[in-house]
Amino acid sequence: MSRNLVARIAVAAVCIPVILWICYQGGWWLFGMIALFAALGLSEFLVNEGYGLKHPAFWGALIAIGMIFWSTANSLAGSAGLFVGSAPMTVSTVTPTVILAFFLLSGMIFATGKASPGELFVRATRLMWGVIYIGVLYPYVFLLGDRGWPAELFSGGDCLLFLFGVLWTGDTAAMFVGRWLGKHKLAPTVSPNKTVEGFVGGLVGALAIGVLMVFWKFSAVPWYHVLTLAIGCSVFGQLGDLVESMWKRSLGIKDSSAIIPGHGGILDRFDSLLFAVPFMYYYLAALY
Repeated sequence: MSRNLVARIAVAAVCIPVILWICYQGGWWLFGMIALFAALGLSEFLVNEGYGLKHPAFWGALIAIGMIFWSTANSLAGSAGLFVGSAPMTVSTVTPTVILAFFLLSGMIFATGKASPGELFVRATRLMWGVIYIGVLYPYVFLLGDRGWPAELFSGGDCLLFLFGVLWTGDTAAMFVGRWLGKHKLAPTVSPNKTVEGFVGGLVGALAIGVLMVFWKFSAVPWYHVLTLAIGCSVFGQLGDLVESMWKRSLGIKDSSAIIPGHGGILDRFDSLLFAVPFMYYYLAALY
């Protein structure tokens, strides 16, 4: 057994129970964990894009995402006294405002740069992509876990357990099936090791978790909704993983960082989560 695999197993054995415990605590525990992941993920993105701690773009992006997360906490935790005046600043109003302000300010700043117009445009566009990718998608993890779902059906912790189970099991199944049967490349230029067979294996693994959840945490939800969620989260998750790989390939890097032994960076570990969680949130919100 390789040292890297040992590290992966050890980290997973320690971190998975802690993450799931926090998911079931909800509230500020969950908010703090997700905010930390977002801050670390943004730092990975910015450093790889060439924005160090001394660069204004680093702090501008961090402030922008901080404002989005503040509005997330403010809209869902009014009892904590995070109101502005008599009304809470909601996610639906703050997020587009912050994104628009960041787009305008960063665009104007880059337009006055000394590099070629092509380079300036690419840098401005990539920076905007990173802020949207991390600042808009990460809060949905908190929204899914802390929304007041019907208690007689399931809890926010159940939702996150379902989502992590589908993604982690699907990822493992995709890896083993891809190595065993994989012949047809799924995205050869973005992720040469991923295959169509592995993708299907990931769907099967996700369905297995869906079936388990039908009889366990989601027994009060119609089975076809649970299985649709499992398939949808797997599709969004696996393709979301390719999106992050596309970004890394564009920079010529393998991992976003080495902060998690054996797993790479925060963006590497939770890339599939970021695309799957909005799908699950809006699907359930449409039902309940």
